[in-house]
Amino acid sequence: MPQEQYAHRSTMQSSEGPHVYKVGIYGWRKRCLYFFVLLLMILILVNLAMTIWILKVMNFTIDGMGNLRITEKGLKLEGDSEFLKPLYAKEIRSKTGNPLYFQSARNVTVNILNEESKVLTRLVTGPKAVEAYSQKFQVLTTSGKLLFSADDNEVVVGAERLKVLGAEGVVFPKSIETPNVRADPFKELRLESPTRFLVMEAPKGVEINAEAGNLEATCRTELKLESKDGEITLEAANIKLPRLPLGSFSSTGSRQKIYELCVCPNGRLFLSQAGSSSTCQIKTSVCL
Repeated sequence: MPQEQYAHRSTMQSSEGPHVYKVGIYGWRKRCLYFFVLLLMILILVNLAMTIWILKVMNFTIDGMGNLRITEKGLKLEGDSEFLKPLYAKEIRSKTGNPLYFQSARNVTVNILNEESKVLTRLVTGPKAVEAYSQKFQVLTTSGKLLFSADDNEVVVGAERLKVLGAEGVVFPKSIETPNVRADPFKELRLESPTRFLVMEAPKGVEINAEAGNLEATCRTELKLESKDGEITLEAANIKLPRLPLGSFSSTGSRQKIYELCVCPNGRLFLSQAGSSSTCQIKTSVCL
């Protein structure tokens, strides 16, 4: 019996022929697939167009981007450039024959760092001042000669002449050491201490010379000339002491204008009318 059923099924299948199964996407699935493929192609075209536009606007080339060029020695910028964040570079220089400008809305700061990223030297140019922070500040000429140097211990001016153009001159809170102090030609030189002493010292001497003018020394109370081991010499064609006190006239009543210069024991000078002999004893009250 089973053999008969198997033979019957085989006869039926052979009489119906082979079955064909269709493979693929049909209906709404096919339409969605075409839509996504079309959308993807549109996005690719838009992206390609945007990339070409960006390359055109930013001026991308084989050598660089825009004003930025890549050379064998580094990067080269042409025209004005703006940096929104810190710039780290080993060397910054301009094109040969052209100046280099640094411009900022607030300030320009240049920092020199060590291996531990600590600031060693800082230069700040702000709207109100230019500040330099360092252990020592120097200004040199092109030949290497020192013009100005400043540190914690001293300030050195290496120029041949230090010229002060201020109307009030220059103020030194403490002492100053210099081999020569002089004014410009046809200008006055004034050394003044408004509230304290003015002391000029030198181990080998102090020379005050006015080659084409007068020399004046004025004080409110006393003017003292003292020489400890030497002498004081007044050498001139005329020596005038116009405000010396006068002694009494001689008994003869003569009105001659010839006087004798007398010195008191305390060193005070006074005038006494000259006579046939010394008349300095007549006015002894002047020496009191």
